[in-house]
Amino acid sequence: MSNIAFDGFRRLFLKGAIAVVIGLGGMPAFAQDKPEFIRIGSTAPGHLKFVLAQKDGWWEKEFAKDGIKVELVTFNGGSEATTALATGAIEFTYTGNNPALRVAASGADVKLIGLSSYVRSGGSYIVVKSDSPLKTLQDLKGKKVAYLTGTVRHSNFSKALNSVGLTTGDVEGLNLPFGASGPALLRGDIDALVETDSTAAKLVDTGEARVLFDTSTHPEWNVPNVISVNGAFAAKYPDLVKRLLKVDIEISRWADAHPDETIKTFVEATKSSEKSVRKTYADGVFHQDPRLTDDAIEALKGEEKFMAGAGLLKGSIDYGKWIDKSFVDAAGAEVAAVQ
Repeated sequence: MSNIAFDGFRRLFLKGAIAVVIGLGGMPAFAQDKPEFIRIGSTAPGHLKFVLAQKDGWWEKEFAKDGIKVELVTFNGGSEATTALATGAIEFTYTGNNPALRVAASGADVKLIGLSSYVRSGGSYIVVKSDSPLKTLQDLKGKKVAYLTGTVRHSNFSKALNSVGLTTGDVEGLNLPFGASGPALLRGDIDALVETDSTAAKLVDTGEARVLFDTSTHPEWNVPNVISVNGAFAAKYPDLVKRLLKVDIEISRWADAHPDETIKTFVEATKSSEKSVRKTYADGVFHQDPRLTDDAIEALKGEEKFMAGAGLLKGSIDYGKWIDKSFVDAAGAEVAAVQ
């Protein structure tokens, strides 16, 4: 299996652009009963099922039967991943809900085909240096706060500020990944950062930082992360989409049956705090079932409404066109039939 970091995105984007030109008639298209590659993207270092598949070659083994190569591509953020998906540079993405909602609202030909996860206990940490004078969310007004824009952390931060009558416009936001924001916080260049709990806990566990606010105290803010497919690929290769989701279901069930090994693999791959990961996945239950349940869809609709009101999304989503349950339903039936 080929694993590609973000540096490979330009090459993939060029492939996608060429594909668009072909589709518009700029070059001759040739009939093909199967693709040479299936490229699956995620935000680095990857969502749980993506990480497990990367370690043990789950998708590689499935599609090797057809001579199809699998490439797993990691991106710096969900917006980069969904842009690659929309252009056809990759075929599938495992991303947070916010970038998926934005690309759907843009009118791009993408389909929501399953859930990457729906963890109710996880969340984002807003952290400050351990000796910071900041004590409350209100204290962040006018301060420098780092977070990746357009991510679930951005949305969670906005919700936290709104709960005390503030908005992101009341702080000086810096669009930084943790690799830059963590050192900046410790140097005193910024006042706070917003990250996933398991990532930010790396600073908290060492005593260098403390949690100012934990969004998991508001489980109603949690929204599922999602699996998306390029619409043209899904129309051309529906059986391959179903098979990817069949493997996804198998991975999710394997994780629940092997909790300690799953946590070990995830912690090693993501360099997350094991204590925080075990807190998120309490009792070794990982909430990775990809089925598109009614409550998950309602949560996504609620998040779209929040994002629009907070200025985090432009346009609106046609859920009838965006959501396609047929693939995951067929995959679930196939898995059940062999048990």
